[in-house]
Amino acid sequence: SVWEVLIITTPGDQAAFENLLGDGKRWGLEVSYAVQPSPDGLAQALIIAEEFLDGSPSVLILGDNLFFGTGFMKTLADSKGDGAGATVFGYEVENPTAYGVVGFDDQKRVVSIEEKPENPASKYAVTGLYFYDERASEFAKQVKPSERGELEITALNEIYLNNGNLRVELLGDGTTWLDTGTHKNLFEAAEFVKIINSRKGVRICCPEVESYRQGWITSEQLLALSQPLIKSGYGDYLKYVALNE
Repeated sequence: SVWEVLIITTPGDQAAFENLLGDGKRWGLEVSYAVQPSPDGLAQALIIAEEFLDGSPSVLILGDNLFFGTGFMKTLADSKGDGAGATVFGYEVENPTAYGVVGFDDQKRVVSIEEKPENPASKYAVTGLYFYDERASEFAKQVKPSERGELEITALNEIYLNNGNLRVELLGDGTTWLDTGTHKNLFEAAEFVKIINSRKGVRICCPEVESYRQGWITSEQLLALSQPLIKSGYGDYLKYVALNE
């Protein structure tokens, strides 16, 4: 089956994303678009997407998060079929007060999740990647606005936690997570991507290459996608992958 993706943007950014990504068919995807009229919180995404989801489980990922690592795809695959509930991903950070933080009991079971706590229960931040069952939109409607006036994603995750249906998967040393939501963090992410590219000769998050490796498009299709870009290093890379992998 074809993977269906809904991209939620601000009203002013939607046209640029549509121009860049189109309908996704060239990558073997179906891409749709929706608008969040004002920044009223991440949990609102599940309400906006309710008709799109049509009662199906979903994966929510924030556009400013970057994940990289050899074990990351296996972690996602292992988390995909867990049935009822929600799965969030924890990553050890030096400054947990800047994030949503998970707390654990002696058996490493999650017992708390708190947004930007003054006294963090652990050093594990919740990353911007969430797996939800078919109840996510329904639960998102139960979230009350926070003091910031937003429908917080942490509040949605707390509903799953209180129902005994929240699982936390810890991302190990083999995975890098970068939140690029500030100028400083965006620069650090760009430097990280540059180093991986220059040292290893691989490019991170090329949609054409990832689609090919997932089997959504053929090597012939990948080669065709490289042709309009062949005068750039990016086009050369797509051609190399199509002919050598």
